[in-house]
Amino acid sequence: MESNLIEVNHLKKYFRTPMGMLHAVDDVSFTVKKGKTLGVVGESGCGKSTLGRTLLCLDMLTDGEILFKGTDLSKLNKKEMKRIRPKIQMIFQDPYASLNGRMNVRQLIAEPLLVNRVCSSRAEVDEKVSRMMETVGLASRLVSAYPHELDGGRRQRIGIARALILEPEFVVCDEPVSALDVSIQAQILNLLMDLQEEMGLTYIFITHDLSAVRHISDEIMVMYLGKCVERAEAKEMFRNPLHPYTKALLAAIPIPSVESCHKERKLLEGEVTSPVNPAPGCRFAARCIYAGEACRQGDMELKEVGEGHFSACIKVRDAV
Repeated sequence: MESNLIEVNHLKKYFRTPMGMLHAVDDVSFTVKKGKTLGVVGESGCGKSTLGRTLLCLDMLTDGEILFKGTDLSKLNKKEMKRIRPKIQMIFQDPYASLNGRMNVRQLIAEPLLVNRVCSSRAEVDEKVSRMMETVGLASRLVSAYPHELDGGRRQRIGIARALILEPEFVVCDEPVSALDVSIQAQILNLLMDLQEEMGLTYIFITHDLSAVRHISDEIMVMYLGKCVERAEAKEMFRNPLHPYTKALLAAIPIPSVESCHKERKLLEGEVTSPVNPAPGCRFAARCIYAGEACRQGDMELKEVGEGHFSACIKVRDAV
C-alpha cells in the first residue's frame, strides 16, 4: 500500500491588512502519496501559490499541520528545518525572476550544493552539475551562459535543475509552465514526468491551465478563495465534475473544433466575495445559480460524495 508522503490538516494562512484579515488559505486538508502528483487549480487569487509557499514554510502558517513523512514542519526550529530543507524544494513560476542574473548556469545549479555543503571538492560539484544539466536537457556548452542569454525553456530547466540537484523527495511546482510558449510547455511537462518516474519524486503541481494539470496529475484539487471546493482523481474530475465552480472551470477550456464555436458557453455572473474577513457560508454562493439560504448560513465542509471524490456543495451532497 502506498504511504502518504505529505499530510496537510486544516491548514490556514491569513495575512493582516488595513481592512482586516485576508484568508488566503482557509482550512485546507489533503494528502499526497509518495511518487504521485496532486494538481491544484483555480482562478488567480484563489490561494494556490500561497498554499505552495506555506507547505514549504517559506510563509509560516497561521494554524494547522503540515506533515512530511510524519514530521510536522511547522514545529521545527531553524536548525531542524535546515536539515530537512534539501528534501523539500520548489520550482518557481517565473524562471527569469527566480534566477540571479549575475550568476552563470554552473554557478546557479551549484549554489544549493555549496549552501548545504554537500560536496567535498570543486571536482565533485562540477560532476554533479554536469550530470544534472544532462538530466534536465541542458547542453554542456551552456555551462558559462547567463540567464539573459537563454530562452524561457532553458531558464526553466535551470530552475528545475536547482530544485533537483539536492535529490529531494517532494517538489512544489508553482505554475512552472505558465510563462512559456505552448510547445515549450509540453517539453517541460514531459521532462517533469520523466524525472518523477526516474527519481521517485512527489509533486504538488500548481496551475490555472487545466490542460496541463490533466496531463500530469494523479489527483486534482480545485480551490476557490482559499477553500478547497472539490478533490478527486484526475480522470474522475474531468469525467464527472460535481461542484458548480469546477463545472464552470472545465466549460472554459477551449475546444479546437468548428462545432464548439456554436455551443453556448455558461458564464459566471455576480461579484466575487472578498477574502478579507469573509462572512460564513459558501464563498462561491454569490456567483452560483443554485445557491440557497442554506448555502449562506455556515461554511461548507468538504465531504466524500463518491469513492475518493470530495465536494463542498450542499446541492451535490443532497443529490447523492
